[in-house]
Amino acid sequence: MIQVTLIQIDNYGPWTVTPGPRAEPDLQTLQSRLYGDLEREFGARGGIVFFNRFDNLIAISNGINYDEHLLIQQSIRNRYPITISMGVGCGETAIEAQKIATEMIQKGGGAQSEERCEVLNIDSLAPDDDEVMIAHIDIDDITTTLTDIETAYDTSKIVYHVLLSLMDELSDIGAMCFFIGGDNYMAPVNGINKDQLRDTLKIVDKKTDVHLKAGIGVAKTAGRAADLADIGLEKIRADITDDSVLIVQ
Repeated sequence: MIQVTLIQIDNYGPWTVTPGPRAEPDLQTLQSRLYGDLEREFGARGGIVFFNRFDNLIAISNGINYDEHLLIQQSIRNRYPITISMGVGCGETAIEAQKIATEMIQKGGGAQSEERCEVLNIDSLAPDDDEVMIAHIDIDDITTTLTDIETAYDTSKIVYHVLLSLMDELSDIGAMCFFIGGDNYMAPVNGINKDQLRDTLKIVDKKTDVHLKAGIGVAKTAGRAADLADIGLEKIRADITDDSVLIVQ
């Protein structure tokens, strides 16, 4: 089972324009700082956070219980002019778990509700002995094929085109996918085997005219699984295997 926590800023839209529109650089700074602090809070407990849309963030939170979620909320309240609500769900796939997490947070009220404040609704927590599967995916040789010959913006267009294709294809088999910088993507892939991921990457290769490779890490926490996925990807880069997908556990 994989455990997903959906994090949502309370009443953020109305707050950004009350009593008047707040300066956009200040809002961007708040969002980026919030992401960094949540990454640190969840990371210290073995989780990992993806910025998603910044006002909505998604964490893989296996091993993080009710009290620890509550402490994270309190920490944010003490340091920010806004509060956050959370919904937590588990499933055999990441898509299933985030759907439940979304339902949990929606039960607490709308995203722009003045009444909703620091809701923490948990459907279920993953058993301590269950494992998380994280894939670290990247584009093969982007430096010489794109970065060093195309404009920065044109390269970004391709990188985001690949992201959208990965999101579409991976969601069809139960996974989510997030951009994590550079030409790198991270996908929680519980319930998906090596062959399924390899076939999906090949579909995206053909759609986007790139070549993708992925390391998959398997561990009891998302942070450790991500570390192992990095190791798998490095082994592929070092030509230790000729496969485009490698599992490390």
